[in-house]
Amino acid sequence: MASKLPQLQEKAVQVSQFVVKSGSGLMASKLPQLQEKAVQVSQFVVKSGSSYVKNLMEQNKHHVQHPPSAENCKLLAKQLFYTRLASIPHRREAFWRELDGVKLLIKNRQLELNLENAGLAALFGVECFAWFCGGEIIGRGFTFTGYYV
Repeated sequence: MASKLPQLQEKAVQVSQFVVKSGSGLMASKLPQLQEKAVQVSQFVVKSGSSYVKNLMEQNKHHVQHPPSAENCKLLAKQLFYTRLASIPHRREAFWRELDGVKLLIKNRQLELNLENAGLAALFGVECFAWFCGGEIIGRGFTFTGYYV
């Protein structure tokens, strides 16, 4: 598959160049050419896709659990859950150390705020906002609008 990868990349580049040349006003006469190129790329992927997957699995066979069964998947899921659960105390300590560092900066701040400290404060604020947004999305059932579709 490694020898076929440049061919696939070349076909993909040809399609993208064609789309860029055509611009946003893709004329009806050029649409069949685009469809033909897309069909060529998809046929190439169908023809050589299985060999790519076989090669990928051969390279990564040391990651595969034997025997591949639902019980092994459940066991691995439990191990992942409890491993992450066990990492919470370390993350909590790291959070409090970071917060103590920010408190120390605030307590010992100088009259002028240098760029490094301002960047650190901004990064901390953005991180807190991202955690808030993530919590809101999780609280709504992983929906962005809050409604189920």
